[in-house]
Amino acid sequence: MPVVELSYLRLQKMTGRPKGKIARMLPYLGLDIESEDGDAVRIEYSPNRPDYSTDYGVALGLQGMLGVRTGMVKMRIKKSGRRIMAKPAISQMRPFVTGIAATGGRVNDKMIKQLMTLQEDLHAGLGRNRVKSSVGIHDMDHITFPITYGSANRSHRFVPLGHTEEMSISKILSDTVVGRDYGYILGNRPRVPILLDAANRTVSLPPVINAASTTVSNRTKNLFVEVTGLSKRGVEDVLAVICVILQGAGFSLESVGVSGVRNSAPDMSPRKMSITADVVNQTLGLDLSVQKIASCLKKSRLDATISGQSVKCVIPPYRFDMFGPMDIVEEVALGYGIDNLEPVLSPSRTIGSKDAGSALLETISLVMAGLGYMEALNSSLSSERILYSNMNRDPAGITSVLDSKSLEHTVLRDSILPGLVDCLSRNIHEPYPQRLFETGTVFERNGTVSESVHLCGITSHDKAAYTEIKSVLQGVMSGVFG
Repeated sequence: MPVVELSYLRLQKMTGRPKGKIARMLPYLGLDIESEDGDAVRIEYSPNRPDYSTDYGVALGLQGMLGVRTGMVKMRIKKSGRRIMAKPAISQMRPFVTGIAATGGRVNDKMIKQLMTLQEDLHAGLGRNRVKSSVGIHDMDHITFPITYGSANRSHRFVPLGHTEEMSISKILSDTVVGRDYGYILGNRPRVPILLDAANRTVSLPPVINAASTTVSNRTKNLFVEVTGLSKRGVEDVLAVICVILQGAGFSLESVGVSGVRNSAPDMSPRKMSITADVVNQTLGLDLSVQKIASCLKKSRLDATISGQSVKCVIPPYRFDMFGPMDIVEEVALGYGIDNLEPVLSPSRTIGSKDAGSALLETISLVMAGLGYMEALNSSLSSERILYSNMNRDPAGITSVLDSKSLEHTVLRDSILPGLVDCLSRNIHEPYPQRLFETGTVFERNGTVSESVHLCGITSHDKAAYTEIKSVLQGVMSGVFG
């Protein structure tokens, strides 16, 4: 879970409430306090709420819970003539781009630190380490619009962020830390995505690095934020989070139009979702009126309107973590106050007991151990090498895993024996005799995939024979089943 350091003093200024009340309320926003040191507080937050990675986002949540300001945070975006033009060549690389201009703000070291934290959290979470989406934050006063989102040869040169000399894109990808970390996303294409302004100056090499000329500093007054990625929804979700944070930080938001293949202006309109009072009350064990439910939702910084016994919830674009009715119920619970929910003992009180199947497997394991066998525990996921090649078995009916991340975990096992043989092959340096057993699930395909639990025992020494393993089987049948 991500952790961020915030300032109590800044939260006090933005909420108008004392430190003690803020500290008591943080856990009821779903935030865990890791540690406190004077004015600083380190909090752990859920990755699906990247707006909580800055004190601006946390302050918006606190304002609602403390009753300072309730209801949905409305995006106030003025129209401007700024534009990004996406070229056709980009459609096969990193096809989607969007952006926003933020003007009239005040940038200091603390704000820069928080923006960088927000950027990296968005990269790691929504962006899947910049693969799905990535963010560039720039000093807009060093950019001339319109911006072109196109492609460039790897010989294209510019001064990358944090450097003072021009470098080719090839050199940036091979010689800089971020280039080595994220250059793989660009693949081996001879041309790569690039953002150029109207003066043909490089703005960014997404998703790797910005140009040094647009570096954000204490002298920055106006920001330009660009987001590129693999899906329109993905880049707009990221942009929505950035917009609400920049607006909370005191910037005025101005639109940046987007045109080109598969691209259009970002949709920052809220979504609507309805829920009945019965669903809320049955889930939470309460008896809330629709008016109270609407009030609770507004404390969670959502909007709500009443229609009979239903409540229509209006969800801002940065709350992309809300998918269905239970998400609304959760927000009602937060607005109601988790501390106000009274735990009730279940009317049904039963005593747990061991599952019959588990008890049987435990008995089998005890009998096998009593017969001198050591229990092994192999993964149900194995490889074709272990299951079939090494055992000279026919791979008919193989059950493969899609997009496996490891060559050793590509198929579901249809037998326990190959895994035990592999264990023996790894322990030839150990003294003999070696006797192993395992109970576990195997998967067999016969039209459909079926699961069953098997027992397998294996013995290895210079006098191993059929008689020995037969007597083990007889011992199991006698000891387990009588």
